[in-house]
Amino acid sequence: MPVDAPSAPSPSVPRRLGSGALRLLGLAAAVILYLGLAKVLAILAVRVGADLIEGIDPLMPVDRRPNIGAASLARRELAADILLQVNLAVLVLITVVWRFGPDWRQRLALDRTRPNGMRARHLLAILLLWPILHITWVTGTAEAFGATFAQGVRLSPTLSAAAVAVWLAYVVVIAPAAEELLIRGEIFAQARGFLPPAAAILATALLFALAHVSAWGLARPVSLLPLALMLGWLRWRTGRLWPCIALHGWSNLALIAYVLWPASP
Repeated sequence: MPVDAPSAPSPSVPRRLGSGALRLLGLAAAVILYLGLAKVLAILAVRVGADLIEGIDPLMPVDRRPNIGAASLARRELAADILLQVNLAVLVLITVVWRFGPDWRQRLALDRTRPNGMRARHLLAILLLWPILHITWVTGTAEAFGATFAQGVRLSPTLSAAAVAVWLAYVVVIAPAAEELLIRGEIFAQARGFLPPAAAILATALLFALAHVSAWGLARPVSLLPLALMLGWLRWRTGRLWPCIALHGWSNLALIAYVLWPASP
């Protein structure tokens, strides 16, 4: 009668915790690498490209550079923001296609091989109701942190109508698509490789929030945390990325409409 081979000892709890912590640090490092490379490429492209268009030597010393004016500076900042998101999306797609080949759509939850895990009417209800909750939370956290945030804000007068249209496309379409490809696409897939759904949702939400740290300190990350959790839940519940992109863009549009709405006299 054959004797069963002894089973391999299971790793100790400290070892499992240490391995999980290293993997979480790996997720954070991946986000930093993607965003950092996308930003460097965007800044270089805008700095060199805009200088050449305006007849300025890109290698000219800073103390000898001419004053480009507020309008040109605003256009450069907008172009850099847009290029950052475009670069981010391209970098994620190139990396995933290179690693997974024909399965890249499944990796990013962009395939249709599996049915949508949520009924259309339920998803529509979330899309309709969420902006109210989002605006309420964002305005409340801004007030709690003493951040400047109110209705009646105006766009820079240096931006032309075309620039405003491009900016809206950036905020509502380009940025949500790029950020969701990274966070709820590739990073969520990596997280699900070693975390249960709830932990993967929380981990990606924290990374998304921390990636938005700004001069306001923790006000913006805290204001985005509920949205990040909802987006992660949608990614898990539906098994698709497009509902995340839709809710992200719709939330941005609703918040912009609230902020830019004329203040009552």
